Amino acid sequence: MCDVRPAPRVKRYIRASDAEIGSAPESQGRTVVWDSFWDFLWSTILVFAFIAYLIILWHIIVDLFRDRDTSGWKKAIWVVFLIIFPYLTSIVYLIGRGKGMTERQIAAAEQAKAAGDDYIRSVAGSSPTQQIATAKSLLDSGAISAQEFETLKAKALAS
Repeated sequence: MCDVRPAPRVKRYIRASDAEIGSAPESQGRTVVWDSFWDFLWSTILVFAFIAYLIILWHIIVDLFRDRDTSGWKKAIWVVFLIIFPYLTSIVYLIGRGKGMTERQIAAAEQAKAAGDDYIRSVAGSSPTQQIATAKSLLDSGAISAQEFETLKAKALAS
């Protein structure tokens, strides 16, 4: 006749201490994540490990695309394996290519420093001594007259 089925039971996670003090209705339907200090500590360790892994993954990907000796297919295979087996591939990459990774990082840092130094030299003005020496070489080559040399010398000494 009438098919009556009991309502499905909902699984609720309630700490025993909540039930004892009578606050169980407030926490019904919610999962308690950190029951103790050790649960909190374990969660903190997991979050730290995940963030450390993301940093390592970023360094590996940057190193892959910085390496000019590795072909595009090899780079693609490394990226695919980083997606499929992330931790294992990261460990293998760091062990197998760690020394080259360090060398490429050092070369990139030296290149960035040289570019910065060149930019600073190009923007910074030359010293009065350098300006006078340049003007003297122009005077000696006959490109400027003695009066022009004296004008450039006065400008250099004024600055």
